[in-house]
Amino acid sequence: MARFTVRVTPRASRERIEVSEAGIRVYVTAAPTDGEANEAVQAVLAKKLKVAKGKVELVRGHTSREKEFSVEEVDLDELRRRLS
Repeated sequence: MARFTVRVTPRASRERIEVSEAGIRVYVTAAPTDGEANEAVQAVLAKKLKVAKGKVELVRGHTSREKEFSVEEVDLDELRRRLS
């Protein structure tokens, strides 16, 4: 299982993931109300990592832009490879 932190930008013009030395940034078009942005980030990460949405879990940061996720069946090396 891999745990990693992402910085989320809601209400973006399009959904995308950027990986840099500064970290992982996820842009979603959903608004940060009623957990919509959290669900969108989960879906974007699952699609990019090629795992089921249920395998991506929000661990910390439900109301923050900085969020920590865990992904079952993927280790950190595999996570980096799939995101790049």
